[in-house]
Amino acid sequence: MRIIFSRKGFDSSAGGKPSPILPDGRMVSLPIPDKQSSIHYGDIRWQEYNLSSLVYDLTDGRIPASHFAHLDPDINRENLSRHPEWRPIFGQTGAAQGHLRNNDVQAGDVFLFFGLFRNVLNNAGKLAWDKQSSLCHVLWGWLQIEKVQKIDDCNLEEYEWAKYHPHFCRNPDRNNTLYIARKYLTFPGVTIEGVEGAGVFQEFSERLVLTAPAATSPSQWKLPQWFYPRNGKSPLTYHSNLTRWQRFENGTRLDAVARGQEFIFDTTNFPEAMEWLKGLLVNNDIFR
Repeated sequence: MRIIFSRKGFDSSAGGKPSPILPDGRMVSLPIPDKQSSIHYGDIRWQEYNLSSLVYDLTDGRIPASHFAHLDPDINRENLSRHPEWRPIFGQTGAAQGHLRNNDVQAGDVFLFFGLFRNVLNNAGKLAWDKQSSLCHVLWGWLQIEKVQKIDDCNLEEYEWAKYHPHFCRNPDRNNTLYIARKYLTFPGVTIEGVEGAGVFQEFSERLVLTAPAATSPSQWKLPQWFYPRNGKSPLTYHSNLTRWQRFENGTRLDAVARGQEFIFDTTNFPEAMEWLKGLLVNNDIFR
């Protein structure tokens, strides 16, 4: 099984801001702007909010409700009105999809979506950034793959439920690929009843934070100790430079690369990874 650490949502280049951690501890990943999409920010619901209000306030009005949003991955059923056959879905293309393909990402593998987050304050009824808080990379969602489907090869009638998705709004592209979620999580030999194959972490927890305490950059990560490279080989794609890794008594430090969307971790030689993943998605017990 592979675990794909997938960077998604607002950041300093796409959207220009992080995603918010609200004063009550809830967090939401803001989808990046996308002029080719058919979905407006004003179409997207998130709990008691229309997402456009969050985006408008937190970008100081730079991104209005009428702007189009790249709602991808689309893994929260409540965000839109849904076709009865809707499934959580994620699309990828370009070099990032080439990287997934070249590393044989397939059914059963798990995406862990992370993004850039920061605390916000309620300032006289309007949300505003807490400038005393630090930027950090936080895990915010997951998707276990049931099916990998190239859009140019799919039966459009079979995918009527997915035609709203931004990756159906692109020009013909042989690399344009969909990842459809499983209904329930399944680890080798075990179906975990009641735990959906895709979803979001609704509330912030320190256990979801990748960024190390007291880090000077969000890309300075603290990971479990067993994550450290073995036999001189990095377990994570794009991170083959071993000087990026440091082992400490209570964990592993990684200077994560600034560019790249999909970092792939092959669990073959790291059996500890499966218990870690189960703890994160099933028992909510991430770093032991």
